[in-house]
Amino acid sequence: MAAEDKRAAGLAPVVVAGAAIAGVLVWLLMRHESDVFLGYAGGPVAQAAAVVAAWRIARRPGLRRPIRTFWRRLGFASICLLVASCVSLARANNNTGLSLQTAVPMAFGVVLLMTAFLGLPGPRRTAAGWVRGVLDAATVAVASALVFWYVVLDLAPAGTSLVTRTAAAVIGVGCVLLLVVIGKAAARPETMVDAFALRVMTVVPVVAVVGNMLLIAGDELSRLALSVLALPLIGAAVCVAALLQGHALAGEPRRAPGHRSLFNLLPFLAVTATAALVVSVSAQDMTGRQRTVIIGAVLITGFVVARQLLSLRENTIALRGIRRQQAELERLALSDSLTGMPNRTRFGVALGERLEAGEPATAILIDVDDFKMINDTLGPAAGDQLLYQVAQRLREQCAAGEMAARLGGDEFAVLLPVDDPDAAETAAGRLLRALAEPFHLSDQDLLLHASAGIAIAAAGDTADEVLRNADIAMYAAKESGKASWVRFEPQMRQDMAGHARLASELRNAILAGELRLLYQPVFDLVTGGLAGAEALVRWQHPQRGFVSPGEFIPVAERSGLIVPLGSWVLREACEQLARWRAEHGAGAIEAINVNVAVRQLREAGFVDEVAAVLSETGLTPRNLILEVTESSVVDGWQVRETLEALHEMGVRLALDDFGTGQSSLSLLREFPVDVLKLDKSFVDGIADGEDRGRLAVAGAVAQLAEHLQLKAVAEGIESRAQADRLRAMGYRYGQGFHMAKPLPAAECGALMAADPVRAA
Repeated sequence: MAAEDKRAAGLAPVVVAGAAIAGVLVWLLMRHESDVFLGYAGGPVAQAAAVVAAWRIARRPGLRRPIRTFWRRLGFASICLLVASCVSLARANNNTGLSLQTAVPMAFGVVLLMTAFLGLPGPRRTAAGWVRGVLDAATVAVASALVFWYVVLDLAPAGTSLVTRTAAAVIGVGCVLLLVVIGKAAARPETMVDAFALRVMTVVPVVAVVGNMLLIAGDELSRLALSVLALPLIGAAVCVAALLQGHALAGEPRRAPGHRSLFNLLPFLAVTATAALVVSVSAQDMTGRQRTVIIGAVLITGFVVARQLLSLRENTIALRGIRRQQAELERLALSDSLTGMPNRTRFGVALGERLEAGEPATAILIDVDDFKMINDTLGPAAGDQLLYQVAQRLREQCAAGEMAARLGGDEFAVLLPVDDPDAAETAAGRLLRALAEPFHLSDQDLLLHASAGIAIAAAGDTADEVLRNADIAMYAAKESGKASWVRFEPQMRQDMAGHARLASELRNAILAGELRLLYQPVFDLVTGGLAGAEALVRWQHPQRGFVSPGEFIPVAERSGLIVPLGSWVLREACEQLARWRAEHGAGAIEAINVNVAVRQLREAGFVDEVAAVLSETGLTPRNLILEVTESSVVDGWQVRETLEALHEMGVRLALDDFGTGQSSLSLLREFPVDVLKLDKSFVDGIADGEDRGRLAVAGAVAQLAEHLQLKAVAEGIESRAQADRLRAMGYRYGQGFHMAKPLPAAECGALMAADPVRAA
């Protein structure tokens, strides 16, 4: 209903202006010498309608500034012409020429129309371009002034005032210039104003030129007809142009302006009509010199029109080819080559347009979970097929007004025309559920999950800020467990900034020696003897004080600092084990446990780094146990090759937090594992015996380790009862606060010096 109301409101001025023209035509057919006043009544009516139509377009919300400025100036010009029409109505007569009272506001209107068209966007002009433009204008002005002065003014009836004749001639020359300006504006492909509307506006100068010539040199009937019809026709042209602009802004389908139509021929029709007028005027009594000038002007006009028609045909053919190439280049530049979807640039442009127009907008950023593992496992070709299917499914799920795009890699985005949180979250849920359905690839079905970040555009946000907010929310979704969505909150940006600051400080801490290692002993649960130790990194910040590993380790992983941090931990732990073995001999532990992040395992030189550290510290591969998580092990072929190379070297591998992953049992067959570390979540409450599921998992892990001849270690033992129960279930090794907290190197070394070493 709103669209229909807008259409009706835009059509109303056209109807009013049309009615004014119809009324004038009826008056001309039934006119009476005493009622000339009624003939001029159509002018103010049509011009008032033009003012309303122009200002209605200028006041539309979300309008771009160049379009708003153009229609605002058209509105001011229509006001000037409205004043001129009111003066004409007050002075209603059929005198020759144009009165000064009417000419002044009309001149202001012509100037405003020129500024409106000259202000439209176009290619950047050089100094030479400005000179050419001035010369073109001067040529047209001089030529038209000569025609008016030496031909048209000479045809004015005897006794006509020089002021009225000159006023009409000046307005006529100005309108010839206006016709040229409108023609150049309509020919620009860059202009933001509807091309059809610009072509309709050529009616304004054509009518004005013809009208002013007849005001000087026409007979009584033609002079009266143009006097009463000129301003209504001009007002109607503005109304129709505003209607066409309104349809274009509403996005209604239109025929491309490049096709041949009446609008393309309007300038030539204007020239032809002017030539015909001049020929008709030349039939009146005039001197031979005047008649010769008239004939020459008509011939020149004919030659120019013919030349322009030929040039127009050639230019049209060339322009069509250029536009086809431009459209293809734009398509390639704004679309993704793999999926055919809009790319990041096109998405940013669409989002920016909505924000600039003040329209509601929400960006949903979608990232496929663990796609790297799928790509590494199945190969790049299968990965591309999967991305194409993801794109197709997102397209199918998009409702009217929504736009899906591929931003790059396995990252997609959907633009929603809403700013309601509930609607945005509902859409995110719908999209993620669609992606959770199996994908058929070759001869197998794949289950896929994705994480999404929702960012609702706020007042003043740019497209980059909205996308950045969606990206922050998407990473929050991944950190919360993946396969979910998170809506952006301003606090997240502050957290991200805090993480960035912490990452910078952590980089300095690695270089400045603010980090230190503690060692948590691993005990033999049967003998109570010291069996090993796990190196744990700690950070004592000069200003913040103690910074928890749970706070800075995720920051290190996200920023990539986990690689230099892990290298420092590996070397420091190995050097410490070498010192213990030198100090305590046989009493020292055999191996040190070091945690390794997945980013380290992806590094091409990690195996060589481990070998170099062992060689430089005098240790053997048997003296090092690297602890990896289940998620690290299944990260891809590169990690698999790294782990196999380490195992072949002789370094032992421990599967940390065992039992919490999704494929723990299959890992025992596929990867070289030496040690299983039962996660603390299965140790908590195990002594109570109330959670039968926890007992079952703990018992199953112990039996698996025994049958596979693996070393089983229970983590997080906090009471003697837990230690006794675990020992009874078959666990030989354990660690936890009950036996010993993480200790500095000196205190851990003191345990090795004890004879015998016993757990508390």
